[in-house]
Amino acid sequence: MSGKPAITIKGTKDGLVFLLDDQCDLASLLDELQAKLDKHEQQLSGPLVHVAVKLGARRLGEEDKERIRSAIRRQGNFLVQSFESDLPEVVAEEKPVLRTMTGIVRSGQTVEHDGHLLLLGDVNPGGSIVCTGDIYVMGALRGVAHAGSAGNEKAIIAASLMMPTQLRIAEVISRPPEEWTSAEPLMEYAYLRNGVMELDKLTHLHASRKEVMQFKGV
Repeated sequence: MSGKPAITIKGTKDGLVFLLDDQCDLASLLDELQAKLDKHEQQLSGPLVHVAVKLGARRLGEEDKERIRSAIRRQGNFLVQSFESDLPEVVAEEKPVLRTMTGIVRSGQTVEHDGHLLLLGDVNPGGSIVCTGDIYVMGALRGVAHAGSAGNEKAIIAASLMMPTQLRIAEVISRPPEEWTSAEPLMEYAYLRNGVMELDKLTHLHASRKEVMQFKGV
Protein backbone atom coordinates (compact mmCIF):
# COMPACT_ATOMS: atom_id res chain seq x y z
CA MET A 1 0.00 0.00 0.00
CA SER A 2 1.41 3.34 -0.99
CA GLY A 3 0.72 6.85 0.21
CA LYS A 4 -0.68 7.69 3.61
CA PRO A 5 -0.79 4.71 6.01
CA ALA A 6 -4.26 3.47 6.89
CA ILE A 7 -3.30 2.97 10.54
CA THR A 8 -1.34 5.28 12.81
CA ILE A 9 -0.28 4.11 16.27
CA LYS A 10 0.43 6.66 19.00
CA GLY A 11 1.50 6.21 22.60
CA THR A 12 -0.29 7.93 25.50
CA LYS A 13 0.06 7.84 29.28
CA ASP A 14 -2.77 5.30 29.35
CA GLY A 15 -1.42 2.98 26.63
CA LEU A 16 -1.76 3.13 22.85
CA VAL A 17 -4.16 4.78 20.40
CA PHE A 18 -4.79 3.17 17.00
CA LEU A 19 -6.03 5.79 14.49
CA LEU A 20 -7.86 4.14 11.58
CA ASP A 21 -8.33 5.85 8.20
CA ASP A 22 -12.12 6.05 7.75
CA GLN A 23 -11.78 6.11 3.94
CA CYS A 24 -10.04 2.74 3.74
CA ASP A 25 -12.00 -0.51 3.41
CA LEU A 26 -11.97 -2.80 6.43
CA ALA A 27 -10.16 -5.68 4.72
CA SER A 28 -7.23 -3.42 3.83
CA LEU A 29 -7.21 -2.03 7.38
CA LEU A 30 -6.99 -5.51 8.85
CA ASP A 31 -4.17 -6.45 6.47
CA GLU A 32 -2.18 -3.36 7.41
CA LEU A 33 -2.93 -3.87 11.11
CA GLN A 34 -1.60 -7.42 11.00
CA ALA A 35 1.49 -6.31 9.06
CA LYS A 36 2.27 -3.58 11.63
CA LEU A 37 1.83 -5.92 14.58
CA ASP A 38 3.88 -8.69 12.95
CA LYS A 39 6.69 -6.23 12.25
CA HIS A 40 6.98 -5.34 15.93
CA GLU A 41 6.12 -8.77 17.32
CA GLN A 42 9.34 -9.05 19.28
CA GLN A 43 8.41 -5.86 21.20
CA LEU A 44 4.89 -7.00 22.07
CA SER A 45 5.55 -8.78 25.35
CA GLY A 46 5.38 -7.74 28.96
CA PRO A 47 2.69 -5.93 31.00
CA LEU A 48 -0.85 -5.44 29.72
CA VAL A 49 -1.16 -2.52 27.27
CA HIS A 50 -4.53 -0.79 26.92
CA VAL A 51 -5.52 0.14 23.35
CA ALA A 52 -8.07 2.75 22.25
CA VAL A 53 -9.22 2.42 18.64
CA LYS A 54 -10.33 5.66 16.96
CA LEU A 55 -12.59 5.05 13.96
CA GLY A 56 -12.95 8.60 12.61
CA ALA A 57 -16.18 8.99 10.60
CA ARG A 58 -16.78 5.25 10.52
CA ARG A 59 -19.28 3.10 12.36
CA LEU A 60 -18.60 -0.59 12.90
CA GLY A 61 -20.90 -3.38 13.98
CA GLU A 62 -19.96 -5.77 16.77
CA GLU A 63 -18.78 -8.42 14.32
CA ASP A 64 -16.30 -6.06 12.66
CA LYS A 65 -15.16 -4.73 16.05
CA GLU A 66 -14.51 -8.29 17.15
CA ARG A 67 -12.34 -8.87 14.05
CA ILE A 68 -10.20 -5.89 15.08
CA ARG A 69 -10.14 -7.01 18.74
CA SER A 70 -9.06 -10.49 17.71
CA ALA A 71 -6.25 -9.20 15.50
CA ILE A 72 -4.91 -7.03 18.32
CA ARG A 73 -5.53 -9.60 21.07
CA ARG A 74 -3.36 -12.16 19.28
CA GLN A 75 -0.36 -10.08 20.32
CA GLY A 76 -0.82 -11.33 23.87
CA ASN A 77 -0.45 -8.23 26.02
CA PHE A 78 -2.67 -5.85 24.01
CA LEU A 79 -6.24 -5.26 25.25
CA VAL A 80 -8.75 -3.13 23.31
CA GLN A 81 -10.43 -0.89 25.87
CA SER A 82 -12.62 1.22 23.60
CA PHE A 83 -13.78 2.08 20.09
CA GLU A 84 -14.36 5.77 19.48
CA SER A 85 -16.21 7.22 16.48
CA ASP A 86 -16.72 10.83 15.42
CA LEU A 87 -20.29 9.92 14.38
CA PRO A 88 -23.15 10.64 16.82
CA GLU A 89 -23.91 7.77 19.13
CA VAL A 90 -26.99 5.70 18.38
CA VAL A 91 -28.93 5.26 21.60
CA ALA A 92 -29.92 1.64 22.01
CA GLU A 93 -33.19 0.92 23.76
CA GLU A 94 -32.39 -2.73 24.47
CA LYS A 95 -31.29 -3.70 27.95
CA PRO A 96 -27.74 -5.03 28.31
CA VAL A 97 -27.43 -8.76 27.68
CA LEU A 98 -26.58 -10.98 30.66
CA ARG A 99 -24.16 -13.75 29.83
CA THR A 100 -23.61 -16.66 32.22
CA MET A 101 -20.22 -18.34 32.06
CA THR A 102 -18.90 -21.34 33.99
CA GLY A 103 -15.21 -22.01 34.53
CA ILE A 104 -11.97 -20.34 35.54
CA VAL A 105 -10.42 -17.26 33.95
CA ARG A 106 -6.76 -18.18 34.10
CA SER A 107 -3.58 -16.08 34.04
CA GLY A 108 -3.12 -14.47 30.62
CA GLN A 109 -6.78 -14.97 29.65
CA THR A 110 -9.19 -12.07 29.05
CA VAL A 111 -12.97 -12.42 28.83
CA GLU A 112 -14.79 -9.54 27.09
CA HIS A 113 -18.56 -9.07 26.91
CA ASP A 114 -20.97 -6.38 25.73
CA GLY A 115 -23.45 -6.42 28.60
CA HIS A 116 -23.54 -7.97 32.08
CA LEU A 117 -21.51 -11.07 32.96
CA LEU A 118 -22.19 -13.72 35.61
CA LEU A 119 -19.16 -15.96 36.13
CA LEU A 120 -19.71 -19.17 38.06
CA GLY A 121 -16.07 -19.70 38.88
CA ASP A 122 -12.85 -17.90 39.74
CA VAL A 123 -10.66 -15.23 38.18
CA ASN A 124 -7.04 -16.14 38.85
CA PRO A 125 -4.21 -13.58 39.23
CA GLY A 126 -3.27 -12.44 35.72
CA GLY A 127 -6.77 -13.13 34.39
CA SER A 128 -9.10 -10.31 33.29
CA ILE A 129 -12.79 -9.65 32.72
CA VAL A 130 -13.92 -6.61 30.71
CA CYS A 131 -17.65 -5.82 30.37
CA THR A 132 -19.75 -2.85 29.32
CA GLY A 133 -22.19 -3.75 32.13
CA ASP A 134 -21.94 -5.31 35.60
CA ILE A 135 -19.61 -8.14 36.58
CA TYR A 136 -20.71 -10.82 39.06
CA VAL A 137 -18.14 -13.42 40.10
CA MET A 138 -19.64 -16.27 42.09
CA GLY A 139 -16.21 -17.38 43.20
CA ALA A 140 -12.84 -15.78 43.95
CA LEU A 141 -11.92 -12.59 42.09
CA ARG A 142 -8.12 -12.46 42.30
CA GLY A 143 -7.35 -10.88 38.92
CA VAL A 144 -8.52 -7.76 37.05
CA ALA A 145 -12.15 -6.74 36.51
CA HIS A 146 -13.30 -3.77 34.41
CA ALA A 147 -17.04 -3.05 34.49
CA GLY A 148 -18.77 -0.27 32.56
CA SER A 149 -15.94 -0.36 30.03
CA ALA A 150 -17.89 1.85 27.59
CA GLY A 151 -18.20 4.58 30.22
CA ASN A 152 -21.09 3.35 32.41
CA GLU A 153 -20.34 4.75 35.87
CA LYS A 154 -23.40 2.95 37.35
CA ALA A 155 -21.85 -0.48 36.70
CA ILE A 156 -20.74 -2.60 39.63
CA ILE A 157 -18.30 -5.46 40.29
CA ALA A 158 -19.43 -8.13 42.75
CA ALA A 159 -17.67 -11.24 44.00
CA SER A 160 -18.06 -13.99 46.57
CA LEU A 161 -14.41 -13.44 47.50
CA MET A 162 -13.14 -9.95 46.61
CA MET A 163 -9.32 -10.06 46.42
CA PRO A 164 -8.53 -8.44 43.02
CA THR A 165 -5.23 -7.15 41.72
CA GLN A 166 -7.17 -4.24 40.16
CA LEU A 167 -10.76 -3.10 39.73
CA ARG A 168 -11.95 -0.55 37.21
CA ILE A 169 -15.40 0.97 36.70
CA ALA A 170 -15.73 3.19 33.61
CA GLU A 171 -12.49 5.21 33.79
CA VAL A 172 -12.00 5.01 37.58
CA ILE A 173 -9.28 2.60 38.73
CA SER A 174 -9.17 1.23 42.26
CA ARG A 175 -6.45 2.03 44.70
CA PRO A 176 -3.83 -0.67 45.39
CA PRO A 177 -5.53 -3.66 47.08
CA GLU A 178 -3.52 -3.33 50.27
CA GLU A 179 -4.94 0.17 50.75
CA TRP A 180 -8.63 -0.61 50.45
CA THR A 181 -9.49 -4.33 50.53
CA SER A 182 -11.61 -5.04 53.60
CA ALA A 183 -10.63 -7.42 56.39
CA GLU A 184 -13.47 -9.80 55.44
CA PRO A 185 -13.67 -9.70 51.63
CA LEU A 186 -16.72 -12.02 51.39
CA MET A 187 -19.83 -11.26 49.29
CA GLU A 188 -18.87 -7.68 48.44
CA TYR A 189 -19.39 -5.34 45.53
CA ALA A 190 -17.50 -2.30 44.24
CA TYR A 191 -19.28 0.79 42.94
CA LEU A 192 -18.65 4.48 42.31
CA ARG A 193 -19.77 7.16 44.75
CA ASN A 194 -19.02 10.71 43.61
CA GLY A 195 -16.32 9.42 41.28
CA VAL A 196 -14.57 7.37 44.00
CA MET A 197 -14.61 3.58 44.14
CA GLU A 198 -16.15 2.11 47.29
CA LEU A 199 -16.83 -1.37 48.67
CA ASP A 200 -19.97 -2.62 50.40
CA LYS A 201 -21.64 -5.91 51.27
CA LEU A 202 -23.84 -7.50 48.59
CA THR A 203 -26.72 -7.55 51.06
CA HIS A 204 -26.85 -3.75 50.72
CA LEU A 205 -26.93 -3.71 46.90
CA HIS A 206 -30.71 -3.75 46.52
CA ALA A 207 -31.21 -0.91 49.00
CA SER A 208 -28.45 1.11 47.38
CA ARG A 209 -29.94 0.82 43.88
CA LYS A 210 -33.45 1.51 45.16
CA GLU A 211 -32.13 4.69 46.75
CA VAL A 212 -30.63 5.78 43.43
CA MET A 213 -33.91 5.14 41.59
CA GLN A 214 -35.88 7.16 44.17
CA PHE A 215 -33.42 10.02 43.85
CA LYS A 216 -34.03 10.04 40.08
CA GLY A 217 -37.77 10.05 40.65
CA VAL A 218 -38.33 6.66 39.01
